[in-house]
Amino acid sequence: MSALKKDSTLIFELIFMGLVGLLMCYLGWLIWKKERINLIHSYHYARVSEADKKPYTEKMGKALLIMGIGCFLTGMADFITRTHFGWIFFGLGFIIGAVLFVKAQHKYNGGIF
Repeated sequence: MSALKKDSTLIFELIFMGLVGLLMCYLGWLIWKKERINLIHSYHYARVSEADKKPYTEKMGKALLIMGIGCFLTGMADFITRTHFGWIFFGLGFIIGAVLFVKAQHKYNGGIF
């Protein structure tokens, strides 16, 4: 791959992953801090009690925030290092976020769905 083509690919990745990461961070913040449970699909919180909505939204928002940070760091790391090792951030963010999602779902909703 030519250097110019590689640079344009990395720039696209930086912009795309940066925007996706920022969007996920914003949505995670809204769910966590503003307790916007309606941003989560209704069947995911159908059995969450009113008393548990605050801790549920906190855990779900933080999980989405971690995934967003992973996406953002992926684009940044790949662009700075000129490699694709930044995808390690994506993998870690996705796995950690998914584990937190599943744990919150089991604890507050009684199951994944």
